[in-house]
Amino acid sequence: MTQPFLPFTRPSIDEETIAGVAAVLRSGWITTGPQNQAFEAELSKLFGGRTVRSFNSGTATMEIALRLAGVGAGHEVITTPLSWVATANVVLEVGAKPVFVDIDPATRNIDLNRIEAAITPATRAIIPVDLAGLPVDRDRLYAIAQKHNLRVIEDAAQSFGASWRGRAIGSFGDFVSFSFHANKNITSIEGGALVLPADIDVKLCERYRLQGVERIGFDGMEVDVLGGKFNLTDVAARVGLGQLKHLDEFTARRRALVEHYFDSFDMELGCDLPVMDFENCNWHMFQIVLPRDIVRAELMGLLKEKGIGSGVHYPVIHLFKLYRALGWHEGMYPQAERVGAGILTLPLFPAMVNQDVERVCEALSECIRAQRAARLGK
Repeated sequence: MTQPFLPFTRPSIDEETIAGVAAVLRSGWITTGPQNQAFEAELSKLFGGRTVRSFNSGTATMEIALRLAGVGAGHEVITTPLSWVATANVVLEVGAKPVFVDIDPATRNIDLNRIEAAITPATRAIIPVDLAGLPVDRDRLYAIAQKHNLRVIEDAAQSFGASWRGRAIGSFGDFVSFSFHANKNITSIEGGALVLPADIDVKLCERYRLQGVERIGFDGMEVDVLGGKFNLTDVAARVGLGQLKHLDEFTARRRALVEHYFDSFDMELGCDLPVMDFENCNWHMFQIVLPRDIVRAELMGLLKEKGIGSGVHYPVIHLFKLYRALGWHEGMYPQAERVGAGILTLPLFPAMVNQDVERVCEALSECIRAQRAARLGK
């Protein structure tokens, strides 16, 4: 009997949430409204009462955070080249320049030892990325930022539900940006949230979120800043509310599945596995780095033939055409380039069972060994 296709991720949405979405649709109020207010309130509770505002994507949250931090033309923002391209795109969007710093090959996050060398008089902020849900060392990060008077915009798109030394990511720090895209640990289909520091004007954040509009009384309206169209619908917020109830359950299940990955993985394949962190990481993804002799695209095709989905998260940003045209090239960030060329995301989502993990590990072993045998046969 053919086994069903196993994607690299799949959201788990319960019937209560589906019914709740139907109720929102029937209510007649489907865009930003009471469900958003409830969603923001629940997120605020999760983060110790900090102010949280919802957005239609995790990309919008970072762009607005940069604007709120006063980052613009002539400024520089330090970040990692190993992330979803949005992390650097938002810097360009506000007219600033991304300054990439190579990664630590073990954590695959920005190498904190290299940040200070990249700081110039034009530097205004740092955007660290918690790749696959593994938090950047917040103590060292904020020590650097405070020393140089820099804002921090945490790209925590992948680390919702993660923690740093017992404190939830989002419950402390400067700006914290989350994504609730369909492939994240909890989803609102599309969406995001921005946790705001105490010194930021919340009303300005809200104006940036929706065309710069401020409503005054019943019929008054004013626009004093250039805003965008970044609001979250109530349909999406209702999905997010339903997902929040399962956060601890989802995180625990992911951690258990990853433990089984470590127990089941064939270490003779020569792959690099992620850091084994079951205290802080939310295990958004389980990613390996393939040996140099393995052709990733070919391997992904072989896995697909066996009914196993996989993904690439991510190609390095600075080698996309847009960034090459701005002056970046191969060899600038060798650690990120090596990981970006070989990284492979394997299936991981709460509905999986241990047998699924074993199936992935067995298929991966067979496919890598088959690729090597075919090459030797030639």
